[in-house]
Amino acid sequence: MTPFEVVAILFAGCAAGAINAVVGSGTLITFPTLLAFGVPPVTANVSNTVGLVPGTLSGAIGYRSELGGQRPRLLRLGPASLIGAAIGAGLLLWLPSSAFDAIVPALVGLGVLLVVIGPRVQRSVAARAESRGGIPDHGGWWVWPAILLLGVYGGYFGAAQGVLLTAVLGIGLVDTLQRHNATKNVLSLIVNTVAALVFIAVADVDWAVAGVLAVGSVIGGQLGATVGRRLPPAVLRGVIVVVGVVALLALLVD
Repeated sequence: MTPFEVVAILFAGCAAGAINAVVGSGTLITFPTLLAFGVPPVTANVSNTVGLVPGTLSGAIGYRSELGGQRPRLLRLGPASLIGAAIGAGLLLWLPSSAFDAIVPALVGLGVLLVVIGPRVQRSVAARAESRGGIPDHGGWWVWPAILLLGVYGGYFGAAQGVLLTAVLGIGLVDTLQRHNATKNVLSLIVNTVAALVFIAVADVDWAVAGVLAVGSVIGGQLGATVGRRLPPAVLRGVIVVVGVVALLALLVD
């Protein structure tokens, strides 16, 4: 890599780490950057996943105070992300991309819609739960398989994974948006780590690229967590919608 490429990839990693901590979709910055510098698509995807794992961990640590009391929830939903990620990583390595890529814009669009209507649906869910004498902690039966499917998506590519996770958590679980964001960061960390381990074992990782991305994403993860934790729910939801729409447009144009 030339010095210019190193600096560009470093900044892309920093931006992706910050966006992933707050919303998700950081891959839409780093992946096109790697392609622009001539990295083959599959190698770019694999190296990007490996390189962004430290940044995802950094963002999760930055949101650690919002994880208080969420251990049972994470123990239940975490395995869904783990299993889904392993399946998704396998799909990337063994199947053509066209079939799965065809539904990515639809998934992102659905995620944005769910984030927009989430507060109204969540209030309705909370009211029904209160009338039954309690508020659901783990959500309905559909939340676990939804997290599993998003794990498949995240293991395969992962762009806008955070938007989709936040949407599912906001609809299915009654909690604050900031706590959903903390949960999203942990589930994303599980997905990215599992996929990265699979890629390291059997795929061609460009370690120079992954290393530069890792440094940038760690810095960005802390910056994103610092900013994101201070955003009120309405502003954070607006950021999620904007990033989701940009991700959708980028995928459609691509």
